Amino acid sequence: MKDTNQPAISINGLTKRFDHFTAVDNISFNVKRGEIFGFLGPNGSGKTTTIRMMLGLLTPSSGSVNVLGLPVSHGHREIRPLVGYMSQRFSLYNDLTVLQNLNFYGQSYGLSNEQLKSRIAEAIEMSGLEEHENAPTKALSGGWRQRLALSSAILHRPKILFLDEPTAGVDPISRRAFWNLLYNLVAEGITVFITTHYMDEAEHCHRLAFIQQGKMIAFGSPGKIKKDVMAGKVLEIETSDPLRIIKILRKANQRGKISCAEIELYGDLVHLIAPDLKKQKSTIRKIIKKSNIRLSSMTIIEPSLEDVFIACMQDA
Repeated sequence: MKDTNQPAISINGLTKRFDHFTAVDNISFNVKRGEIFGFLGPNGSGKTTTIRMMLGLLTPSSGSVNVLGLPVSHGHREIRPLVGYMSQRFSLYNDLTVLQNLNFYGQSYGLSNEQLKSRIAEAIEMSGLEEHENAPTKALSGGWRQRLALSSAILHRPKILFLDEPTAGVDPISRRAFWNLLYNLVAEGITVFITTHYMDEAEHCHRLAFIQQGKMIAFGSPGKIKKDVMAGKVLEIETSDPLRIIKILRKANQRGKISCAEIELYGDLVHLIAPDLKKQKSTIRKIIKKSNIRLSSMTIIEPSLEDVFIACMQDA
């Protein structure tokens, strides 16, 4: 292991081409030790390809990846014991019990019998699986299966944990429980690199990178990305008929009466995105007033991460 002041992960000019298709296009960033780093992008944007190159499962076309100060190359044996990986597809054996799965993966990591027994006991306690040890994995709910997959990925106590959409299809309560487990791991010094489609999860990352069509288009803390990309650009409107207001404002936008990048429903509110809201606010108010729809409030607000993500994807 090298200097602990070095980043946990360092990526420079990373590129991956498949024939004439570029899946990852010259991206560069660092991941700090002991942070939760979120990697966000739509399906097919290059997230999984990037993770596979970080793990040495794919050879980059160009650029470099360093993990814990070690250069990653295909089959790098020094790095494998230092990382854990949980894929977006459930990768455990459904016909085995919880204990049998944990024993299998622990032995695969080369843990001795004494180590394995201790680590399994710790993993079961951490994930709350005490009453499920002898249950067939296929009988577990989605949330419990994800906890089991996480427990299997950390049996060998990795320094970095790679999670590829680990909570996809899991209910909100189970997602929250899963994230509580992640917070506990980070408190112990583990670095977490996670891809997710859930913006509420992304809000809890220390830093984020947005990727679209293989290119990195935003980077920083959730607050920094909001400020850099969309500060002062979201108008939140509360009315008695938000769906009708959306139609009216979109028509006004098409006719050039207002100039908005996006007019969308956000729960029972309307979010309007534009670069010069202070100038347009009075015009928007007049349009709503003419419609005879009751206007409860109209406020320029800090954008949600979902607002920012959608805006970045549309601009890319």
